[in-house]
Amino acid sequence: MGTVLAIANQKGGVGKTTTTINLSACLAEKGKKVLVIDTDPQGNTTSGFGLNKNELETSIYDLMLGENSAKECMCPVEGIENLKLIPSNIDLSGAEIQLIDENNKEYILRDAIDYVKDDFDFVIIDCPPSLNMLTINAMTTADSVLVPIQCEYYALEGIAQLMMTIDLVHDRLNEKLTMDGVVFTMFDGRTNLSNEVVESVKKSIQAHVYETIIPRNVRLAEAPSHGLPINLYDSKSAGTESYRKLADEIIARH
Repeated sequence: MGTVLAIANQKGGVGKTTTTINLSACLAEKGKKVLVIDTDPQGNTTSGFGLNKNELETSIYDLMLGENSAKECMCPVEGIENLKLIPSNIDLSGAEIQLIDENNKEYILRDAIDYVKDDFDFVIIDCPPSLNMLTINAMTTADSVLVPIQCEYYALEGIAQLMMTIDLVHDRLNEKLTMDGVVFTMFDGRTNLSNEVVESVKKSIQAHVYETIIPRNVRLAEAPSHGLPINLYDSKSAGTESYRKLADEIIARH
C-alpha cells in the first residue's frame, strides 16, 4: 500500500518544490515506484521535471473537474524510471471557483488517487504556498505532511498556523493525517544564523526532525532551469547526496 506524503508550507521560497522534485527522483533512483502530483497552479514541479506546462494534453485540472481519471492524467518523466507525474499549469487556478458548489469538494483528489495509490510505493504531493482548497485536497489525500523549513530568520513564521491546519484537517476531514516531520533546507554552515535557526526550530516544535539537512547549493538552484532533478543534473553534488540521504530516511521511516 502506497504512502501518500504531502509537502506543504504556506510560506513561499522554502524549498518545497525543490524537495518534491529531488526527493521523488531519489526515491525512484532507489527502485521505489513514485507518483508525483503537482497541485500548484504555478506548475514549477511540472517544469522542473522537464515538461512544458503550457502544452499539456491533460493535467490535474482535468482530474479535479472529473473530466479524466488519475491514470489518464499521468505522464512519464524522461530519464527517470519508476516515476510518473500528474502535471499542473495555470488552468488549475480556476478550479477552486468552478468547484465551489460541488459536494465533498475537499475529497476530489483523494477519491481519484484511491484507485491508483496501491500501484506506487510513494505518492508525493507538492502543495501550493497557501492554505486553500487545493492544499486541503492534498491533506485529505495524504497520510502525513512533510514540512520544509528554510534556515533563515523568519523560519518559524507560519509554521504554527500550518500545524493548526494539519490538526484541523485531522479532526474534521482525515483522521489518519499526521505531521510527518520537518526537513531543513537552504542551510549555510558558514553562518551562525543557519545553526541558530536549526536549534530554535528543534526547541519550538513538537515534531519529528529529519537528520538530513539540505544545503544551499548552486547546482540545486541551477537544475530546474534545465528541467532535471539534481541527481540527473549533477549526480555528485552536495545537493544530490543530501536528497539521497533524505530518501533513505523517508524509506526507513515509512
